[in-house]
Amino acid sequence: MAGRETIAILGGTGDLGTGLAMRWAKAGHAIIIGSRTLAKAQAAVANLAAVSPETPAEAMENAAAAQSGEIVVLTVPAEHQLSTLETVKDGLAGKILIDVTAPLVPPRVGTVQLPAEGSAGKRAQDFLGEEVMVVSAFQNIAAHLLAEDVDIECDVLVAGNKRVARDKVIELIGEAGLTGWHAGPIDNAAAAEALTSVLIQINRRHGISHSGIKIVGQSDH
Repeated sequence: MAGRETIAILGGTGDLGTGLAMRWAKAGHAIIIGSRTLAKAQAAVANLAAVSPETPAEAMENAAAAQSGEIVVLTVPAEHQLSTLETVKDGLAGKILIDVTAPLVPPRVGTVQLPAEGSAGKRAQDFLGEEVMVVSAFQNIAAHLLAEDVDIECDVLVAGNKRVARDKVIELIGEAGLTGWHAGPIDNAAAAEALTSVLIQINRRHGISHSGIKIVGQSDH
């Protein structure tokens, strides 16, 4: 591992944020859980301690978490993406923001409905500007599996405009026990985001609890 870093997970009250916190803490990183209020963040940290006592985390409001994190992860529902980013924008300059947003639109979550910007990842990059290195990842991972001690049979597509930022996120993905793949600029986040709805359809029609994607063709050499 390259070294201990502070990772702030905004909206880290759900399965995805909890699972990532557990896996990255195990890899040696310091974890901050952010939420809209300090009380909600503290409750999330308490819940995390109950399910995983070996995962220490600090609770903060989202703005303070974004300011304190060296790397920031956005795990809020799509409808709260921009409103959350608006409250933390000042703390993100010069940093990597890992955006896991999948733009699912209830009740038709099994139908691809990408936003007007082309993808949620592109929407975040457009809103934050080039001072923030937005990297889109983790849309196709079954969130509940991250909190379990299992090998997850799904690769992670990593899209972002800066190669150095994608490299860093792929390193963190590896530390979480998964394989990440360079998927090109942030415009290409649309592919992984759209796949989320496709995988939901596969799960429904074929009785699978957590279908995923794997990249094949890699040389053994």
